[in-house]
Amino acid sequence: MRVMLAQSAGFCYGVRRAVELAKETAAQTGGCWLLGDLIHNTHVVNELEHVGAKRTESLDTLQMGDTVIIRSHGELKQVLDRLEALGLRCVDATCPNVRRIQNLVAEAEAEGRQPVIIGDAAHPEVAGIASRCKHPLVFDGPEVVAQWLKTEPGARELPLTVVAQTTCIRKLFEFSWKIIKKECTNAKIFDTICTATHKRQSEAAVLAAKADVMVVVGDRKSANTKHLTEICQKSCSRVFQIENADELSPDFFRGCSVAGLTAGASTPAGIIKEVYAAMSEEIRAVENNEESFEELLNQSFKTLNTGEKVTGIVTAITPTEVQVDVGAKQAAYIKFSELTDDPAAKPEDVVKVGDEIETYIVRVNDIEGYAELSKKRLDAVKVWENIETAVEEKTVMEGTVTEENKGGIVVSVRGVRVFVPASQSGQPRGADLSAMKGQKVQLRITEVNRARRRVVGSIRSVSDEARRAAQEEIWANIEVGKRYTGTVKSMTSYGVFVDIGGVDGMVHISELSWSRIKTPSEVCKVGDTMEVYVISFDPEKRKISLGVKDHNVDPWQVFMDKYTVGDVASVRVVKLMTFGAFAEVVPGVDGLIHISQIADRRIEKPEDVLSENQVVDAKITAVDEERKKISLSIRALLAPSVEEPVEEDEV
Repeated sequence: MRVMLAQSAGFCYGVRRAVELAKETAAQTGGCWLLGDLIHNTHVVNELEHVGAKRTESLDTLQMGDTVIIRSHGELKQVLDRLEALGLRCVDATCPNVRRIQNLVAEAEAEGRQPVIIGDAAHPEVAGIASRCKHPLVFDGPEVVAQWLKTEPGARELPLTVVAQTTCIRKLFEFSWKIIKKECTNAKIFDTICTATHKRQSEAAVLAAKADVMVVVGDRKSANTKHLTEICQKSCSRVFQIENADELSPDFFRGCSVAGLTAGASTPAGIIKEVYAAMSEEIRAVENNEESFEELLNQSFKTLNTGEKVTGIVTAITPTEVQVDVGAKQAAYIKFSELTDDPAAKPEDVVKVGDEIETYIVRVNDIEGYAELSKKRLDAVKVWENIETAVEEKTVMEGTVTEENKGGIVVSVRGVRVFVPASQSGQPRGADLSAMKGQKVQLRITEVNRARRRVVGSIRSVSDEARRAAQEEIWANIEVGKRYTGTVKSMTSYGVFVDIGGVDGMVHISELSWSRIKTPSEVCKVGDTMEVYVISFDPEKRKISLGVKDHNVDPWQVFMDKYTVGDVASVRVVKLMTFGAFAEVVPGVDGLIHISQIADRRIEKPEDVLSENQVVDAKITAVDEERKKISLSIRALLAPSVEEPVEEDEV
């Protein structure tokens, strides 16, 4: 029995672009709004809300200055007009394919043509397209098209422009435009079905023809997922549409040899990996249950003592077995393979003569007079009982990561394999999970099926709880001026976000350094440790403004203590103007090199001699303490014998 995954399953370009735009905008603005579902996938929409992209259905919740993400399906024109009127900033995540269709119908109506849209009129993509013209016609398939041509007088003579919903089933569109082309004298047909959608539908049809059962993953609101399901049902008698791995059942796979898996364009790769891994586990469970049934059938012919727990005394230890007195007629023994899971251990390392030992009766042979015992199996039963108790009591358990599995990792907890989905590993999406192998981790058991020997756990729930506790600690004790040692988590053009122990604060670029810098990358990088202090904070909005510059240090005083008029300083050019160049003398203090003092000859502009970030020697020719201004001269060093008046700076 095997699982076959369609190559083109999952995010299409337009969906991936929309999700990335939303994440970037939320990070840059500190929070933004999604008007409706960005894509038709509840899991992704919920994830976006966690990073600051909140969802709303009503424009009334928005305020001037808010940033709004336009969903990948596009939006009604009248809604966009109102957003503009409200003074809101819009970031357009509309799929480029959808935007092309919007333009086609708008141009068609401007040219006096009748726009015809083949698709689902209730779908937000189609509604948005239709809003670009005053009198659109929307048909969901060839039957409705044929009926319209038959009953509408003059329909055949209308100049038509025909487009399709990007996720329309190709055959429905082809049958529709063939009818129109045959009956109408002036029709322009545009094949606007997304190439990725067509490829995904074609692969699903081929895969469904090979499979005994098909699983289609996607949100139930997703039109393209619905179409995939319909396509698969034409070639496969057992098709199941699910949203995530939790909806899988072993009953899906009984009696099948090939299981197919595909997913809609709005389904993240992480969910597909989890479903793939869970399907593999479910199939193995079905196979193992069949084997277990045969074992139980064989055991039913054994004595009633088999399977009972029994306590005995160790009487002898040999290199291959341990003999135990259980107070019965039969001589009882434990094979070394049933004593412990540790292949490196010796019998005398586990038990000693005279030890009392609790075991599990594997087999009783009354004719030959012996009983086979197992300590390992009884230990396993106790572990399973502990695991089941841990689920009920939400106990935090410790284990070791033993391997990376498709869709997640496997953690050994007291000898029991616990599957941790990638989304619950506590690692960022797309991280290399193999790097966790050998690590000791804390996790909670979230699901146990003892009959199928399936255990699922979550590392993320433990780390999230610890992070929430750390966050509450931060917010309970935060105050202006308090100092923290943080880690740079992300960077933008206007500053950096620093984790100060579970809470991120913003260091504006102006607070990173006394020196003039254009980008934060000039002074730090992601992962750097940074000493910061609190400038301000807003507990309601959960925003913290941090600083790095020490305002107890006065840069002007540093300059005055170090230099005087006539000194030569090594300065860095920070800005070129028409009248000269500003140069940093000490961090936070700049001086002006007038154009007449840059060279020992007349120059047209400072750029002829200097460039930004160039380090040069300059003489301090004047200091205005009251206005905190400094005059510098390179020319004085080049021709010290020539004395010319220094021109007043023009700033």
